[in-house]
Amino acid sequence: MKLRNQTEFSEFLLLGFSEDPALQPILFGLFLSMYVICVSGNLLIILAILSETHLHTPMYFFLANLSFSDICFITTTIPKMLVNIQTHSQAITYAGCLTQMFFFIIFAELDNFLLAVMAYDRLVAICHPLHYMVIMNPQLCVQLVLLCWIISFLLALLHSLLVLRLSFCTHMEIQHFFCELNQVVHRACSDTFLNDLMIYFSAVLLAVGPLAGILYSYSKITSSIRAISSAQGKYKAFSTCASHLLAVSLFYGTSLGVYLRDSAAPSSASTAATSVMYTVVTPMLNPFIYSLRNTDMKRAMKRLLFPK
Repeated sequence: MKLRNQTEFSEFLLLGFSEDPALQPILFGLFLSMYVICVSGNLLIILAILSETHLHTPMYFFLANLSFSDICFITTTIPKMLVNIQTHSQAITYAGCLTQMFFFIIFAELDNFLLAVMAYDRLVAICHPLHYMVIMNPQLCVQLVLLCWIISFLLALLHSLLVLRLSFCTHMEIQHFFCELNQVVHRACSDTFLNDLMIYFSAVLLAVGPLAGILYSYSKITSSIRAISSAQGKYKAFSTCASHLLAVSLFYGTSLGVYLRDSAAPSSASTAATSVMYTVVTPMLNPFIYSLRNTDMKRAMKRLLFPK
């Protein structure tokens, strides 16, 4: 079989969920609705935090960054899928695929690191409340967010450069609704050992690492909460991190489940459907998770939506 490298290769085909014409309007309406809800909800959180001075604290600073990341995260995949449904096309150019993959990795990893930073913030708030504002000073908060951006960018750049060196055969179909790294790499006809090695290495170092940090933070938080004598004090301490804990469970539970399943069956048609959980559903639910249980956020959003 004759190989075609990236200079001759023109496009991939994103097979998505179904080729049934009758399902296309339903898929379009469903994903457009979820996209609008996600963008609107996260944008409301950002505007509410910016408009309320009493929300200018480290916790809400990280939350605003997470909401911005979620907006970008879902925007890397859903608009292209909606365009393809409307134009009855499955094609995405080689350059477009690499661009989508690059930004998808950035914002997926950014969510990952921001959740770990938010866990550290809750650790300091509960275990060292008297020194919280000293430890989590504005300079440190900005540095932590910048570090998250830098690591995410470098990781995405590394994976993209490794994909650029690959050659692709005539089999260009991707059983997904976006250019997912593992799927793209497995469409190559050249040696992918280095790509696979970096995928597994980054998964262990940059996914398990932050998750281990989150678990360590919550082990310390749990010990501190158990040491509180009053039931009211325990409830108040737990309520400050309940939303974050739910968001962490949703993000890691769905993403790890998808990638463990994908590693066992990388071409499985069900991968695209299960990936919706962490690429679309989780960013869409985060605004509800962080606002419904948070009195300050609910008040800020009410003042933003219904100003007197």
